[in-house]
Amino acid sequence: MTRSNPDHTATAQRSTGEVSTDDLRMLLALARTGKLVTAATLLGIDHTTVRRRLNRLEAALGATMVEHGADGWALTDLGRVVVERSASLEQIVQSVRDAVAGEEGTVRGTVRVSAPDGFGVVFATEAITEVVARYPGISIELVTSTRPLTSRASGFDLAVSIGEPRQGWLTSEFLTSYALGLYASRRYLAQASAIESMEDLADHRLVFYVDSHLNVAELDLARGFAGMRVGMGCTSVSAQVSATQHGAGIGLLPCYMAEGEPDLVRVLPDQVRFLLAYSLSMRRDSPAPEAVNLIRAALRRVVVARQDSLVPST
Repeated sequence: MTRSNPDHTATAQRSTGEVSTDDLRMLLALARTGKLVTAATLLGIDHTTVRRRLNRLEAALGATMVEHGADGWALTDLGRVVVERSASLEQIVQSVRDAVAGEEGTVRGTVRVSAPDGFGVVFATEAITEVVARYPGISIELVTSTRPLTSRASGFDLAVSIGEPRQGWLTSEFLTSYALGLYASRRYLAQASAIESMEDLADHRLVFYVDSHLNVAELDLARGFAGMRVGMGCTSVSAQVSATQHGAGIGLLPCYMAEGEPDLVRVLPDQVRFLLAYSLSMRRDSPAPEAVNLIRAALRRVVVARQDSLVPST
């Protein structure tokens, strides 16, 4: 597919036919999932059909709606506008179905939540469980990955990311702060040289992210420990906690994941403490805004109730 022309007037003059609402549903599904095969599964059709319908939609509008990138399919600027204008289509279809079934007012929809794996395991699952227990018509897909949101981010309805809220077409807000500190297992500390100052860290291995896979600028923290090398890198923070427990080295870990582990001990707590932020972003074109807002509210309740573990006083 070719890039869209930013001149909307010129683009509209190249339109070749009527726009099908069914083809717009293909675009909405791809905008939500970012993957052709996943969008096809969501719609219950073959992925080649999705691609063919998208080609037909682009021909009808005379413009490119999506572009393929390293992380899948992303909306062009014009595609984003079309998706935002079309988001109510699925709500209308579902409301018609509910009216026929005598279930008007029932909150329904499938919501895809993206979150860093640590936050996803500890907090998102709790919030999601609360929502689906009260609203059985809602289905939720939790995708855990630690990556930054881009200006053309796709594949989610609601995303938790590390860092301050982003500006742009997403609706973003500050969710909570969280602290990181150095931790080691009791067994490791019993066998290793003493750690009484920052200089002593040079004799120890750091357990942290794989540098070549670290795309979140806020997590570029390892270089702050002069002379200390990453002896074991893990792309998953859950794996970092496990590696630290097994004595692979000293882990730079979220306090909310390490403080409750009886075999882990905080190292240099008065000298090493990083404070980062989690932000919450929502797509304005989500086909299930009521369900998204319920999950958003549940996430906020959970982090408020767990502030002592997110940002320990010591």
